[in-house]
Amino acid sequence: MNFIGKILPIEGYYVVVKSSLPVDYAKSLTHLYQPLIGIQAVTLYLTLLHEVELQKEDSPQTHHTLMNYLNLPLDEIYQARLKLEGIGLLKTYENKGEMQNYYTYEIQSPFSAKSFFLDGMLTQLLYHHIGKDKFELLQEHYTKQPVTKGSNITASFNEVFQTFQPQVPANQVKQDEKTASSEAVFDFTWMEQMLRQRMIPAQRVLTGENKRLIIQMMQLYDLETFEIEKSLLWALTEDNVLHAEEFKTACHDLFKSKYKETDIQLTEKQSSPTQISSQEVVTKEDQLVMELEKISPKQLLEDLSSGNHASDQDMKVIREVMTSQGLPSPVMNVLIHYVLLQTNMKLSKAYLEKIASHWSRANLKTAKEAMAFAKRETKNFQKGNQATSGYRKPASKEIIPDWFKERKKKQPSTAKEQNVDKEKEQQEIEALLRQFSGENK
Repeated sequence: MNFIGKILPIEGYYVVVKSSLPVDYAKSLTHLYQPLIGIQAVTLYLTLLHEVELQKEDSPQTHHTLMNYLNLPLDEIYQARLKLEGIGLLKTYENKGEMQNYYTYEIQSPFSAKSFFLDGMLTQLLYHHIGKDKFELLQEHYTKQPVTKGSNITASFNEVFQTFQPQVPANQVKQDEKTASSEAVFDFTWMEQMLRQRMIPAQRVLTGENKRLIIQMMQLYDLETFEIEKSLLWALTEDNVLHAEEFKTACHDLFKSKYKETDIQLTEKQSSPTQISSQEVVTKEDQLVMELEKISPKQLLEDLSSGNHASDQDMKVIREVMTSQGLPSPVMNVLIHYVLLQTNMKLSKAYLEKIASHWSRANLKTAKEAMAFAKRETKNFQKGNQATSGYRKPASKEIIPDWFKERKKKQPSTAKEQNVDKEKEQQEIEALLRQFSGENK
């Protein structure tokens, strides 16, 4: 095609840049755009870009000067300009004057190297221009996610700041109407009636997965039935579908609003264990299992960290793992205890998720099952069967929860007997926890 005469050497131009360019724009132009539009178009783009700071408002630059810069004839410059316009890197405005025309070239920001591969048309064009091998090399290099190592200990806003002083009445006592087991009682029949009264199809909302989520949020945040109803209605879409993330957020926000506290302050539930009754407790391990069946995840975290409050961040991590893997509360308690023992008291989300997915596939339902499973896996690992468990070597530090140390003890008749029983009991506790964490001394 003949482009001679489309523009004249004496015609002037201004350059305008209205948007900021990505940091890696030069790499994007060189590796991704240049194969599509050629080196002349890329050179023209860079030349125009860097002329912005040199131009004068009352004196446009001429295309003759541009020809000298690029050492190209004007018809090839015009062709390169069209390529920039077609690919979306340049907008051109013509201004007709009485004596001669001048142009305004508006520089458009290229895609960043990573964003380029989100454009279907450009990626297909690049694939056909440079071939499969080179394309895959560039795509892998520019789209790979950076790996962040270590446990995320970033403080949240609520952990650093507060906008008011908490004012919780001293005599405020929470009523416990639920158990902490996976078989928590919830009247879904009543909820079905509530939904039908609002002309909402209950079968679409109360699916098996949603029922499990409702029970988990009720346990985790200790919410009443009417509070669950409020969160549920808030999280329904226009199509009457429950948005799981919005429901979890609503439960979280409702809890914080209800108790007027900066950080989550879940209190221990005083429910009765469902798997082991007090009459059936005959060993120290039974007592530990019984406590893990009824204690809340938040209380467990606090007892294992010398009474410090469980942070908002830690509770969100536990919530996400519980809901994504479908773990009952007692199993989650054993998992928390196990991970803290294994990782020197650091609650690693990645490590939690790794083990939780394994335990979920094992279909564990009770604290007793989870504890036995954890001990078997640790024993297998110590025998060299990494393929079975993949867990790391247990930490050497033994952690004895406050609730386990402070449980009800039998009172001996004499001080001498009391000292003997106390020492014996302490040895039994330590032996039990060493066994649970897989440590043999």
